[in-house]
Amino acid sequence: MGSDRLDAGWHELSEEVMTGMVEWRAQHPKATLQEIETALDERLGRMRARMLQDVALASQATDLRETPANERPRCSKCGTPLTHQSWQKRDLVTHHDHTVTLERSYALCPTCGEAFFPPR
Repeated sequence: MGSDRLDAGWHELSEEVMTGMVEWRAQHPKATLQEIETALDERLGRMRARMLQDVALASQATDLRETPANERPRCSKCGTPLTHQSWQKRDLVTHHDHTVTLERSYALCPTCGEAFFPPR
């Protein structure tokens, strides 16, 4: 994913956060500071999760087939460079309880058969 695509998507997300807060504040004119902070954190948490997912998926480590053997992660048991076995999805939860879905190479050690996800 190119930086232009990342920037465009993130700009749209930041606009949603700002617009959402303006709308929320209009609907909650007597909100306490804690309530405002909670509403803001929820919106920023969604944006943070999307940015985290986008950056992780833009990594070269996402697809081992595209990574030269000398740059691939190595097996923790025997030290052999890992190879792409298949594609796997994994859902991870961020600090603010938002789910990030990563689809990456499921790695296999061609020497000892150990399998790893994610490879880095």
